[in-house]
Amino acid sequence: MTTAPADHAFVEDTKTGNPLEEILKSRKTLLRCLFILVSCLLASVAMFASSVIVVIGFFYLLFTGEVNAQIRDVGQRLPSYLYNILCYLTFKPDERAFPLGGKWPSGISEAE
Repeated sequence: MTTAPADHAFVEDTKTGNPLEEILKSRKTLLRCLFILVSCLLASVAMFASSVIVVIGFFYLLFTGEVNAQIRDVGQRLPSYLYNILCYLTFKPDERAFPLGGKWPSGISEAE
């Protein structure tokens, strides 16, 4: 008497024939949706942080008469970070932005 392997005992065919339903149930699609939601939240935080950096930088210039190099550096990195997030959200790369998979941007612009 032969028996089927145990791993085939409870196999269910989840294919429904409807491609849209299969895509929506796909783990890859659901994971991408989760990363999109988290990336949108991170972009909102980065936009708020950019606004705060602008105000701090302005007041530093107003009171000291010079530009703070550290504030300027952060001010260059945040737009690069937002660009990385927007590229991921618009399906340009499959690499996720920091901290979901990529590196923190260097902030060095091509014009320098």
